[in-house]
Amino acid sequence: MSISTSAAPDTGRGPAEHDVRTQIIEAATAHFSHYGYDKTTVSDLAKAIGFSKAYIYKFFSSKQAIGEVICANCLGQIERDVLDALEGVQAPPERLRLLFTVIVASSLRLFFQDRRLYEIAVAAATDDWPSVQAYKHRIHQLVEEIIQAGRAAGVFESGTPLGNTSRAVYQVLVPYLNPVTLPHVSALHAEAPEALYQLVLRSLAPPA
Repeated sequence: MSISTSAAPDTGRGPAEHDVRTQIIEAATAHFSHYGYDKTTVSDLAKAIGFSKAYIYKFFSSKQAIGEVICANCLGQIERDVLDALEGVQAPPERLRLLFTVIVASSLRLFFQDRRLYEIAVAAATDDWPSVQAYKHRIHQLVEEIIQAGRAAGVFESGTPLGNTSRAVYQVLVPYLNPVTLPHVSALHAEAPEALYQLVLRSLAPPA
């Protein structure tokens, strides 16, 4: 996972691209991966980097603020996977299908390749960290944009208020977006995204 110290807004105290901030995030990622988020303290990170705890607090207000950046990096990678898949694809039904299939595959791959870092994602989702709120908002917005484009092209029904439709479609994705529920649906990931997409697509079809 690439390190981006600017992925989560308003979580740090120093300049976003400062070398020390990057060093802290890299050390925290390694520490959380090895020992777990809950068992790692700011003091542990300070010892690992060779800084004082007070110096770390010049750049991050808390352990959660550090976790926010790491969480935002993970969620940002999922988003990039989705947007890369959508690039150059114009047909709204195909864009919706790719959104369903890629976001599930990317979430499973990223969250389960490192069980320790997965703990951060669970903490973030459970407490609804700002990075999670922003991610959910962007995915919901992407769903709405695809539906709106489909309506403009005449391939999706337009009788239901757009907001109601986009919320309903987004809610279908929620179990796969939330790391707390993701393990419970992971066994179905090979066929469920496509089946859910087909169900949603039928519900979006314009009246005959």
